[in-house]
Amino acid sequence: MNEMTAPVTQAAKTQAPSKTLPDAQTVTSVTHWTDRLFSFRVTRPASLRFRSGEFVMIGLMGDPDPATGRQKPLLRAYSIASPAWDDELEFYSIKVQDGPLTSKLQHIQQGDQIILRPKPVGTLVHDALLPGNRLWLFSTGTGIAPFASLIREPQTYEDYDQIILTHTCRDVKELDYGRELVEKVRGDDLLRELMGDALDKLVYYPTTTREPSAKMGRITDLLRSGEIFADLDAPPLDPKLDRAMVCGSIGLNTDIKEILEAAGLREGANSAPAEYVVEKAFVG
Repeated sequence: MNEMTAPVTQAAKTQAPSKTLPDAQTVTSVTHWTDRLFSFRVTRPASLRFRSGEFVMIGLMGDPDPATGRQKPLLRAYSIASPAWDDELEFYSIKVQDGPLTSKLQHIQQGDQIILRPKPVGTLVHDALLPGNRLWLFSTGTGIAPFASLIREPQTYEDYDQIILTHTCRDVKELDYGRELVEKVRGDDLLRELMGDALDKLVYYPTTTREPSAKMGRITDLLRSGEIFADLDAPPLDPKLDRAMVCGSIGLNTDIKEILEAAGLREGANSAPAEYVVEKAFVG
């Protein structure tokens, strides 16, 4: 993979789109992290209220129908990567060259418009978990997006004594979004003023599965072997103390659920809070 040496943020010299999309929001910035990953920010509808960790449906208009010329919106579920207090909305996406939506979405530039359905939903929210002491945020790839929101949410630090964010990718460069995110959180003057030393509760645990790095291995293997607990000098999972959120591939979700339930944690939901939750509507 020909990866870029540094993320490229799109400068804005594009003209405003001539046609307004339904539920349109304007792109304010685009950053290409690798040739497979990019993030972008858009304007936030004044009426939109959401809980950090939720997702919305976003997209673009599809190609015109050859027979009728009509266009239908191409929409997918995307976790909101910005916290609930942010003035804009941030999203983190993979580029799929033959994907109906991402093959088009990866080419957006500042000033373009996207469709955003203002109906946030999702299970990766604090309300779906019972009170606990230690919060695990397990992610792979672009599954880090909802946790990008939650680690910038003051309630996360008020509710837990320790927050452990794990992020597993194939290659080192694919960890850049998460690494830079954590650095910004720890150095954010506003959050530091609000939270003080509480920000020190955040622990970042990145791993790679293909390219050599400081820590290699699938997070599931590191959990099963107990290596992660040794690395962090932390006790094993305890349903009385630990809470977890999971966002990644279907395989990750299934394997982590098995590990968590073997440790005695139960899956929760907004209507029935418990010890862990999994996001099933995931893009990427």
